[in-house]
Amino acid sequence: MKTQSGLSLLGVLVVGALASFVLIIGFRTVPVFTEYMAVKRIMNVLADESDKGATLVEVRRSFDTRRQIDDVSSVTGADLIINKTGPRTVIEARYERTVPLVANVSLLFDLNPSSAEQ
Repeated sequence: MKTQSGLSLLGVLVVGALASFVLIIGFRTVPVFTEYMAVKRIMNVLADESDKGATLVEVRRSFDTRRQIDDVSSVTGADLIINKTGPRTVIEARYERTVPLVANVSLLFDLNPSSAEQ
């Protein structure tokens, strides 16, 4: 005699609810990470420009131009921490990004991109 196996309707609903919650978190957090990667990419380009003789004002202005192109809204040129003491210019920024999930539940990302990290 064969027994039936599989998911009941309640099991399908629970699995569906969990999968939809994971998808909501994924869809809401992807823009945060794409913006973070864009900021890191811009910082690496600007660190190379600064090593070739660009001034701090030019670096900040260039960041503001590039951030508009890459649709970066969390960081501005004034937020950059630029350190030119070593052989290579290091550009950093510290910022937080809050992502609303459901009702009054949000995710808080504390981000610290730097041109020193590769």
